[in-house]
Amino acid sequence: MTTFNEPQRQTEEAARAWFEMLRWPDGVVCPHCGSIGRAYARSKAGLYRCAEKECRKDFTVRTKSVLESSHIPLRLWAQAFTLICSSKKGLSAHQVHRTLKITYKSAWFLCHRIREAMRAGNLGPLGGDGGIVEADETYYGPIEKAKVRTKTTSGRPYTRGSKKGRGPANKRPIVALVERGGNVRTFHVPVADKATVSKIVTDNIARESRLHTDESRLYPEVGDLFQAHKTVKHTAGEYVRYDHMIVGPDMVRVETVHTNSAEGYFSIFKRGMRGVYQHCKEKHLHRYLAEFDFRYNHRVALGYNDGDRAALAVKNAAGKRLTYRQPH
Repeated sequence: MTTFNEPQRQTEEAARAWFEMLRWPDGVVCPHCGSIGRAYARSKAGLYRCAEKECRKDFTVRTKSVLESSHIPLRLWAQAFTLICSSKKGLSAHQVHRTLKITYKSAWFLCHRIREAMRAGNLGPLGGDGGIVEADETYYGPIEKAKVRTKTTSGRPYTRGSKKGRGPANKRPIVALVERGGNVRTFHVPVADKATVSKIVTDNIARESRLHTDESRLYPEVGDLFQAHKTVKHTAGEYVRYDHMIVGPDMVRVETVHTNSAEGYFSIFKRGMRGVYQHCKEKHLHRYLAEFDFRYNHRVALGYNDGDRAALAVKNAAGKRLTYRQPH
């Protein structure tokens, strides 16, 4: 894969060819009617017209993607995709603005559109076949003033963390499901109560999985639906436990019980949000989560490099749109 500073992406023609290669690897596809190989080039570079008589519409590689209606050159889009996909903890819009020499407003919107391209869809269940899935929740950033609560979901007043800024008091709840050695899936929810967390767990984890959580009261009932439910007791200083399981007449398997994969994801996410992005409105939080999910799910340990991530993000950009008029 090429990187953003190679000659292929320093000209508009080369960048256009790169985007077209990734979006249309088997030939030009009309984004209006879906016909393959039935378009012909117009006089303007990069402009095509569909030859199907029922369609006959013009289009470019930007049409019906997150790049549509953008006046930013494709070579800068190519650099932005590569930079953002290569940075483990993200890249601020101010840094993009300084690097690409575009306005901050354009850089901010460009970054959000790339995050939209990173958003995954049509996901199957995690785990399965005895695989381990870790479930955990965290709290990040203050909620809007109109939503500030003085009591917990069980009706008790907040005590711990109310003054010191620790704990879940009036912060944004995030639930993460991490497949051991595999992918992560995160959810920003209005409240992390038992009903909400149970629905997320049952909808996204295969029943044949082994569920690992901490001692939270959110998981005991839903944990009974899976092959096994193991917990670690953080309040007692337990973070890893090695359970011996008899799997045959003379076979014993050691299962490592922990939620360290989920904790590690939260660590990367919070370091990026605090150290790079610093400010994030709650209505945009799900986009930042999609960005961190994408990089985690396509990390080096799973066989991906920086170029692979950029190419996948460009491919995922097709069929998605994001405009200023959209509230979320």
